[in-house]
This record gives sequence, structure tokens and C-alpha cells, in this order.
Amino acid sequence: MKRIIGLTGGIATGKSTVANYLATAYNLPIFDADIYARDAVSINSPILQAIAQRYGQQILLADNSLNRPKLGEIIFNNQAERSWVENLIHPYVRDRLIVETRSVASLLVFVVPLLFEAQMTDLVTEIWVVSCSEQQQLARLMLRNNLTLEQAQARIHSQMPITEKAALADIVLDNNSTKDGLLKQVDLALPINNK
Repeated sequence: MKRIIGLTGGIATGKSTVANYLATAYNLPIFDADIYARDAVSINSPILQAIAQRYGQQILLADNSLNRPKLGEIIFNNQAERSWVENLIHPYVRDRLIVETRSVASLLVFVVPLLFEAQMTDLVTEIWVVSCSEQQQLARLMLRNNLTLEQAQARIHSQMPITEKAALADIVLDNNSTKDGLLKQVDLALPINNK
């Protein structure tokens, strides 16, 4: 049976670190929902056109690509608008994950930040949640994305609480200490014969 790890967690908890390690240390194929979500809103895509129709030309940059900070201001402060945008993007991401992985024989990884929120848990055989404290999340997110505290909190609180995700996981990777400590947990969780 095909083993599909669903790698998830909150924003800025360390999913990319784990995914990169699985790719480089174990040569696992990684399928990243964020990449497909970006593809969904590429220039002239039907989804981007629908977003521009709803929010006006201000949502586009000069080259007609999506003004991500502007969309972020809208959707991270309004649950109804976030749901509207996600209902356009999530079906596209789901379809791409299914199609892209048909040719992969055995073990692969789906990196899906909104695995639970987008109801994609049925696509995976096990769920790994990368977890850390909200204080670490905030610090990483503010630094990485150059956000204010309020902007970072809005993004974190737009997602399902990490404690709830962890409670539903098969494996919880604690990223409250060092990178080495996190990667050792991955090594322990991965053995092919543990399923």
C-alpha cells in the first residue's frame, strides 16, 4: 500500500525544515500544497480572475500578478472572505495533489499547512504535525515575513489551533528546541517498517 505522510502544523512551526530534510536525507518525493496554491492564482488563471472581479484591480500588481500582501489584509481580517478565497483554491490544490502523485509508487510526503482546515486528511495514510509554542511561531513569522505582531497573530489565529492539530496527529514533532533535535525526531518517526 502507498504510504503518504501528511505533513502539517501551524504557520512558521517548521514544516519546511522537516520537508527539506525528508527530501535531502531520505530522497522522498515532496508535494507542497503551497506551490499548487501559488499556481492556482498565476497570472490570467480563472481563479485569479475571480479574485480580481471580487476585490477590484487593486488586488493586482502592475504585471497583473496577485498582490499577496493586499489579499492578506483582506482575508486574514475577515473569516467570510478567507473562506470564499479558500473555496476557490482548495479544490484546485486537492486535484493537483491527486494527479501529481499517481505515478509515485510507495512513500511520499504531502506538505499541506491546512490539511485539517481544507479537509484533505483523506488523501494521506498518516499525519505528522510540526508543533512549537505560539511565542516561537510569532517570533519566526514576524522575522520571516516582516510582519507586525498584530499581522502575525491574525495569520496564526486564522488556522486551527496547533494543540487541536497535534491531538489528531499520528506523529507530533516538537520544534521548541534545536533543529538537530527536530530532525532526530523525524529519523525516529520515519522507519519504513513501522507501519
